[in-house]
Amino acid sequence: MSRFIGREEELAALERAYNSDRFEMAVVYGRRRVGKTTLLRKFSAGKRCVYYTAIKTTAARNTELLGRAVLEQLAPELAQTRFRSLEDMFDFLHDQSKEERLVLIMDELPYYAKREESLVSVLQKWIDEKWQFGRLFLILCGSSISFMEDEVLSEKSPVFGRRTMQIRLDAFDYRQTALFVPSWSAQDKAIAYGITGGIAKYLDLLDERQSLDDNITALYFSKTGYLYEEADHLLTQEFRDVDAYSRIIEAIAHGAGQIKEITDKTGIPSQNLTHAIKNLTETGIVTRRQAITEENNRKKTRYVLADDMLRFWYRFVPDAIGAIEIGKGRVYYERNVRPLLADYMGPVFEKMCRQYTLSAGIVGAFSCLVTKVGTWWGTNPEKREETDIDVVGLDRSGKAAVIGECKFRNEGIDKAVFEALEERSGLLRGHYEIRQYLLFSAGGFSQWIRENKEQKKIVAIDLAEMYQDPGES
Repeated sequence: MSRFIGREEELAALERAYNSDRFEMAVVYGRRRVGKTTLLRKFSAGKRCVYYTAIKTTAARNTELLGRAVLEQLAPELAQTRFRSLEDMFDFLHDQSKEERLVLIMDELPYYAKREESLVSVLQKWIDEKWQFGRLFLILCGSSISFMEDEVLSEKSPVFGRRTMQIRLDAFDYRQTALFVPSWSAQDKAIAYGITGGIAKYLDLLDERQSLDDNITALYFSKTGYLYEEADHLLTQEFRDVDAYSRIIEAIAHGAGQIKEITDKTGIPSQNLTHAIKNLTETGIVTRRQAITEENNRKKTRYVLADDMLRFWYRFVPDAIGAIEIGKGRVYYERNVRPLLADYMGPVFEKMCRQYTLSAGIVGAFSCLVTKVGTWWGTNPEKREETDIDVVGLDRSGKAAVIGECKFRNEGIDKAVFEALEERSGLLRGHYEIRQYLLFSAGGFSQWIRENKEQKKIVAIDLAEMYQDPGES
């Protein structure tokens, strides 16, 4: 069974709803492998519960299998009988939940509802006419984010307004990821986050007793490794034209961020590409990033991979397949991947630093109350060149900001890095007062940085400090 780590807030919310002893309806959703089933299995353990996971089959078959699960859990003496209809089954569930708490979990709901178009409407009818007067706790769960948001949560859904709670389960952040490998060094914990993207299933595969290198080799660079073919498996589950989507992801993984750049690298027409990008965004694989102070400027839109497992896979695995297939994956990793890990970790580390800035800024760790964090890029008019700022934390009410630079390398950050950041701060000064300069480093800081922190309004944050609770600093 998967380890249950984290998710305390979500589990507590489910328990509160369960203990209300009245009708409750929870909607739980998130991308594949993120840990939805593990959460629901943990919650339902020891409870009177019917747990059914829909499959890709006909509506009639899913109804039959759901009915079988209902009888096996609630009336095993009737296990050989069959419900005549979905309505009869829901009536039975109503009778079973009139006086005693009953949990009904319908996992992978989209598989069922896409074939049985009336399913959500039937659920609405029973909620309104019967279940709301009993003690049923209905949990609808799915991995298709677009379906769950459009067909279950949106105003056009038949069950709109019936839910009493919703949980969108996202990937773990870097500090939560570290809970899976607590004995590893801060640098190895960071790389563990970078190669798994904080996805629960992938984190559960890490063996803390082995080295980071051994784990990466076993998972990615071995024919038997779970993640060796995971990219293909993931795309096959989500999309029909796997080749086109694979080319798009590969282009983004290698730095193409705008539609024209992706079109040039893939040869996919922009109209088709826009539709594919929309699908990739809805499944949580790709995310759209905009300059934090110009969020309505379409020209300042970049597409990046939200899924770092796929970014790592497409960066390193395709060229290694030949070596892996002849059993030389370890040799390939040591020569061609490990020397590039620090470079690969650059964007990951920036994301970690933005997570830290928000969590620290919201509890008052900086000289302004940071409530929104992002990145900024654009043209430096003085130098007439493109530039960017890794971390921008805004205090919108106070019109103040902190800005940061992130370096995941062995050398310490020195004066030149600070001066470059200070120079770029002028690009935001017309909108916000820059209160502090945040320097994030995996390799420490030079003597000049340590001696001039206070005078230059520098906050120097090393990697180990990032794993401490900002509220306790």
